[in-house]
Amino acid sequence: MALSTRLASPLRPVLCRGLSTPPGPRPALDLAGIFPPLATPFSPAGEVDYARLEGNLRRYASLPFRGFVVQGSSGEYPYLAPRERLEVVSRVRRALPGDRLLLAGSGCESTRATIEMTVSMAQAGADAALVVTPCYYRGAMSGIALERHYAEVAEASPIPVVLYSVPANTGLELPLEAVLALAQHPNVAGIKDSGGDITRLGLIVHKTRREGFQVLAGSAGFLLASYAVGAVGGVCALANVLGAPLCQLERLCREGRWQEARDLQLRLLEPNAAVTRRFGIPGLKKAMEWFGYYGGPCRAPLAPLSPAQEEELRETFSANGWL
Repeated sequence: MALSTRLASPLRPVLCRGLSTPPGPRPALDLAGIFPPLATPFSPAGEVDYARLEGNLRRYASLPFRGFVVQGSSGEYPYLAPRERLEVVSRVRRALPGDRLLLAGSGCESTRATIEMTVSMAQAGADAALVVTPCYYRGAMSGIALERHYAEVAEASPIPVVLYSVPANTGLELPLEAVLALAQHPNVAGIKDSGGDITRLGLIVHKTRREGFQVLAGSAGFLLASYAVGAVGGVCALANVLGAPLCQLERLCREGRWQEARDLQLRLLEPNAAVTRRFGIPGLKKAMEWFGYYGGPCRAPLAPLSPAQEEELRETFSANGWL
């Protein structure tokens, strides 16, 4: 089956319905919707398996995702060489129709390296750069340092920048004050926040509503709550596995059907925890295989699940009615 190529027509903005926050300026890049942070498939020999990647994308094509994230935490990007990171972006872009956004994780530890990677990913076809907080010297990563880092990246980037705060992986949360300051930059489109602090998300939405700044929930575990306080969408690892239910949850929230949305959200809590903090990427890839996608091995040092862990993972999905 031939993959569809990128269309030349510009993206059309989609209005966000059912949100209580007063609308700000129309964003140049509309992030409203669900984005799976794609898992990177590897062959048994440990090479990136581009054919399997394209096969997964063909299966995802029938789902109403807003777009896809590559080189997010679920993509094992720290284990990829720079050439592999760019090749994955290029392959995914060529596989996607023009109405699907491609967000590429371009974060590196230094500002210079982040700018270089961001420019390269734009050239490879990314629509926006998802920039994680540098964290190796986390003790020195003050709000001022991080604000300067992101401002310099945004100034140099040829594509919009989406901030990325994921304290579970980095041990560092992008300070609220820095987020609010960066939201005023014309080339900063929004934030993916994976911390799970709904008060913080609500404050970001409330304090940036005049800038048209967009908030994306970083996990399916608090997706409904994020929509309730004005988030526009989510970047959810579980969407690699249960993409249709997550898109359904998005639709229910936007239509104000909160009871149905709550019932669905509750069934997603345990599976989401299982493929993120509990069993991580090995669990995510194993679950993908049960739903017809290619998961495959992780790159070392990530280890496969034990038989007992695999059984526990399966029981989690079964107990919530997904298997």
